[in-house]
Amino acid sequence: MPEEVKPTVRNRLIAVIFTVSSLVAAAQVAYFTLMPIVAADLSGSESAAGVPSTAGLLFRAMAAYPLGWLMGRAGRRFGLTVGLVIGLAGMIMSAWAVGAGNFWLFSLGAGLAGVARGASDLSRYAAAEVSPIDRRAKVIGWIVFAGTIGAVAGPLLVSPAVNFAGTLGFIPESGPFWAGAIVLALSAVFTFVLLRPDPLTISRQMDDHDRFVAGRQEDGASRPLGQLLQSWHVRLGIGAMTIGQLVMVMIMVITPLHMNHGGHGTGEISLVIMAHQLGMFGLSWATGWLIDRFGTTTLIISGAGLLVVASLLAPVVVSVVGLSITLFLLGLGWNLCFVAGSSLLAVGLAPAERARVQGFSDTWASAASAAGSLSTGMLFAAGDMLLVGAVGLAFSLGLIAAWLHWRDREIVPI
Repeated sequence: MPEEVKPTVRNRLIAVIFTVSSLVAAAQVAYFTLMPIVAADLSGSESAAGVPSTAGLLFRAMAAYPLGWLMGRAGRRFGLTVGLVIGLAGMIMSAWAVGAGNFWLFSLGAGLAGVARGASDLSRYAAAEVSPIDRRAKVIGWIVFAGTIGAVAGPLLVSPAVNFAGTLGFIPESGPFWAGAIVLALSAVFTFVLLRPDPLTISRQMDDHDRFVAGRQEDGASRPLGQLLQSWHVRLGIGAMTIGQLVMVMIMVITPLHMNHGGHGTGEISLVIMAHQLGMFGLSWATGWLIDRFGTTTLIISGAGLLVVASLLAPVVVSVVGLSITLFLLGLGWNLCFVAGSSLLAVGLAPAERARVQGFSDTWASAASAAGSLSTGMLFAAGDMLLVGAVGLAFSLGLIAAWLHWRDREIVPI
């Protein structure tokens, strides 16, 4: 009889993944704080300020599926470590490019650094697959909650890193990038040394144990990706995360400019973005409990409903309080879609299938981030916040309409 995995082993692996996710989020926030400013200085044009961050999103999207494939073949530990090392190389490249005054090398480094965040995002599935099915939604929520720690710790690294880089003779603005490199190096070592046994091995043992207990003989053979995408719960999970990411990024990215046009200062803008971050990550610990209580699809549709509300409010509210509530709801809507969508891809698939589908899904979600970041400025220029909100509304309603159209076509345990 296959052995059942001990709870102490599960808890230790989840703790390692939670810690690494927190560190990677802190590193990203630390270097992202100065990235647009450094990019504008290196390029000599404010119009190029968004190029490095867009490169990070694109590289993150391109790397998600290969990393998922690698994690499914060589194990979660190896795949996550590879992603973190690539990000580390990119962070070092960006830090060096600041001193060399090379904008394109800086942008390439920012792109490679995005791979680390993509790998870290995939780690939520590693935490889920070492957990019993009835706890996977909660565990995914807790790993997403790690982003809250990064959002708080990341900005605290910026000023000390800038000052320390200056005392060492480096260009001060390179400090957060060197600090990010150190944090990613620690994350890679922490992952490679402590993420044992590999979560993929644990997942296979759990599946073998469950099949033995149930008296089933399936061998868990991996189906082609095209066949997996025919499953409605897979399509719903991917759609929820992709649309939630697109709508959230479109409205979030342009809100500071929208507020600036409305006469709001930096402090007021910071408060609104802080409320948004709270909505995105602050309640993640409760999302898994809500999924268990009300069901995955209910949470996805609730998230889509919150995105609808945020899309309607964003163009019309003008006060700091109103915008804070709007951006909080936007972040919470994204959270419900993201955690519930991820939960759908953590069940109902063989271990060899999960990593590929999850990588494919994160590719689409990251691509949606890049598309939202690139398009929102053009939409704002063409029709102000009203057009941005209208596009967000259309996509959010589209997610609800797709669910209404397909929900009775296939019976799945969601």
